[in-house]
Amino acid sequence: MSQPELIVGFTEADADRELRSDARAGLSGTPKWLSPKWFYDARGSELFERITELPEYYQTRAEHRILRRSAMEIAEMTEVGTLVELGSGSSEKTRLLLDAMRKNETLEQFIPWDVSESALRAATDAIALDYPEIRVRGVVGDFTSGLAGLPAGSDRMVAFLGGTIGNLLPAERAEFLDSVRTALHPGEWLLLGTDLVKDSDRLVRAYDDASGVTAEFNRNVLHVLNRELGADFPVEEFAHVARWNAEQEWIEIRLRATRAMRVSLRELGLTVDFAEGEEIGTEISAKFRIERVRDELDAAGFDLHRWWTDEAEDFVVSLASVR
Repeated sequence: MSQPELIVGFTEADADRELRSDARAGLSGTPKWLSPKWFYDARGSELFERITELPEYYQTRAEHRILRRSAMEIAEMTEVGTLVELGSGSSEKTRLLLDAMRKNETLEQFIPWDVSESALRAATDAIALDYPEIRVRGVVGDFTSGLAGLPAGSDRMVAFLGGTIGNLLPAERAEFLDSVRTALHPGEWLLLGTDLVKDSDRLVRAYDDASGVTAEFNRNVLHVLNRELGADFPVEEFAHVARWNAEQEWIEIRLRATRAMRVSLRELGLTVDFAEGEEIGTEISAKFRIERVRDELDAAGFDLHRWWTDEAEDFVVSLASVR
């Protein structure tokens, strides 16, 4: 087995600077907001894994079914030598692609890319052990800031799964897709997972489950600020809110102050006042129609070759190439 490599392009010091900048800008803004990237400390990552197993949260299961059925077709269509996975986490779903590419005997290199060095180190070690014939090179980085550090490789495919692209606003999605196209060569591939528009009640339940796991995940961002920035948020006095925005076709996730309060962030020298009922926006999750997926890919310089959906048509995985 070859030893996995780890390229650190985003250090703890970088994360600290970015957290401070985001917290100051978001909590000083009108309306207030916090970036969803700060959900994911160790506790937040554990909570998200629990969310993916909830009966209300269909996305992970739907995408897994699609990949289980279509991974070999994807491998045969693309014949890639390098697979890049953005926001890789544990890389569990990607194993379906790795297994298919192993059978197709084209894959030489796997590059998981994640902002969490600890999670990435564990994932690269596990993948290197189970796929000893593949070179594993992890990249610690924030892919939303661009992919300029993407390692070279032959016949590359970038996989961006889990519907994570829906967490980006339309302008951010356009910028992200442009960065992927710029990092790839003509003829190289993008495999994209997107959640589809469906019954609004079902969508809201997926983000406001009966057991309250998603609420705890949402409030975890306040625990992060309390720990890292010396804040004094009374976490349990913020209510979890999930609502469907029919005009924008996205779910809005917010934290609502249940009383008027003043919060201090000692490390920033910042004091923030909240009125009763005032909300902090923490995340959106856009839902797509296949026409929008095609249009956004086309605008970014990609040609959509094929897309697959599950039996219930809850989710879609799209395969596109750079023009």
